Amino acid sequence: MAEEENRVYPRARLKWAVSVKVDGKVIEGVTKDISISGAYVCCAKPPKLNVVLDMVIKAPDKSLSVKAEVVWSNIYGPDDNINPRGMGVRFLAISGEDRKVIAKAVMQHLKLDKEETDPKLLQTLETIIIEKDHIPSKTDSVAS
Repeated sequence: MAEEENRVYPRARLKWAVSVKVDGKVIEGVTKDISISGAYVCCAKPPKLNVVLDMVIKAPDKSLSVKAEVVWSNIYGPDDNINPRGMGVRFLAISGEDRKVIAKAVMQHLKLDKEETDPKLLQTLETIIIEKDHIPSKTDSVAS
């Protein structure tokens, strides 16, 4: 639980298919959980630490293209329900639109989840979801 409390952005247990390109090979996997800053990807042969890879995350309505770095891997550890074989990745490059897709899905999942989430973490998601063009400017409030 202490690990969860140190996160800047909340994660949700969303299972989305993932394709990873590394060293000319494609690795297929599925997210165990995801946030706007990273994910845990279950896969049979996770790359080593610090490897930078190109990922395609197949969200329900859109494929997301992400450049990510492996920050945790259990390539040699147990492969069980508690720690399934896979890797933790930190997103290095992701479009604002793709980040919003993740933020909306995480927010929706957390609202349906029975587990309590820190309101400050939810507020960070709401900030990302708000589109700049929906924020009224000074000229919008001036009558013509």
